[in-house]
Amino acid sequence: MARGMVRYWAAAKEATGVAEEAFDAVTLGDLVAQITLKHENPDLVRVLGRSSFLVDGHPAGTRDPHAVELPEGATVEVLPPFAGG
Repeated sequence: MARGMVRYWAAAKEATGVAEEAFDAVTLGDLVAQITLKHENPDLVRVLGRSSFLVDGHPAGTRDPHAVELPEGATVEVLPPFAGG
């Protein structure tokens, strides 16, 4: 199990009510499931479904989130689509 920090941007920050928080998770899929359960916001499910994820600055892309392993001390960025980008 890796420990790290997840940072939320734009709509993800609004839906969680926090800018960042610590996590313990093995994969990105595990982390997304934990976030969804912890914050219990229906808007968050929609936001996460449309978001891009960076793990230590590297895009997770279209890979299965459960196949993206999180290293110890990772920083995961949750990036919803931005308008006007």
